[in-house]
Amino acid sequence: MLVAPSHDSTPESAFVLPIRVYYEDTDAAGVVYYANYLKFCERARTEWLRQAGFTNSALLAERQLAFVVRSVHADFLASAVLDDALVVLTSLDKIGGASLTFRQSVLRDDRRLFDARIAIACVNLQTQRPSPLPADVKFHFQSFRSPS
Repeated sequence: MLVAPSHDSTPESAFVLPIRVYYEDTDAAGVVYYANYLKFCERARTEWLRQAGFTNSALLAERQLAFVVRSVHADFLASAVLDDALVVLTSLDKIGGASLTFRQSVLRDDRRLFDARIAIACVNLQTQRPSPLPADVKFHFQSFRSPS
């Protein structure tokens, strides 16, 4: 769902995905294992895509296209722990010819625990090479882009 967050540094067009920290997300100390923040972000991007009118499965089956992570810049700011109620904020920051760049944050209440800038490449599954975003997909994504 698109929700206006309660703090100033997040775009009002951010997609919000609630996440609960389960035992499987934590290490032996009950703290969220660092790689799981990337899993939380992946789930949020998948749901963002669904809200934008597309699914990974349909893009694969109908267009032989997939979105793959090209790069991640991440800042781990504070720890989440077992049973925390978190939200993952996802905003489309930039649309390129064959790429998308997202800004994502994981918050507990209003406290930022994790920030990332994640670049995604559109790839043709047959050639395993970057592929331009289809014009209709790119056009549709424009309405989901965060205001600059």
